[in-house]
Amino acid sequence: MSEYLITEIGKTGNIAVRPATEIIEGAGRACLQTLTLRHRQSGATEVMPASALFVMIGTEPHTQWLEGTVARDHEGFILTGPDLLTAGQAHRWPLERPPLLLETSMPGVFAAGDVRHRSVKRVATAIGEGALAVQLLHQYL
Repeated sequence: MSEYLITEIGKTGNIAVRPATEIIEGAGRACLQTLTLRHRQSGATEVMPASALFVMIGTEPHTQWLEGTVARDHEGFILTGPDLLTAGQAHRWPLERPPLLLETSMPGVFAAGDVRHRSVKRVATAIGEGALAVQLLHQYL
């Protein structure tokens, strides 16, 4: 999570951060009304009122398995398109043409969604990037 977001959450009175806690159930009639939470270490559960839920499943790219194959930033996010050229990675781009928007340092291999360097980190954006990656692949072929 970005430092900006951590700071904003800390300043917001109606947000409670609950480490080591997972949501095990959401319930309500026609809309969300309650969440059941379980503390992972104690196993204690709590039902609390809720009218909305924002799921943030993590910000670690888990791209270690790509080591040595495609260029990544210092946090492990995959560099694509213009970021390959502006992040000091120009020597890793092997073609005369510039990389396509979502193309990795391996021509013809595309990355979309949260794993990408400087992505928006939202589900809707990842879906759109996935669709765009298909179009770019057709362009590549």
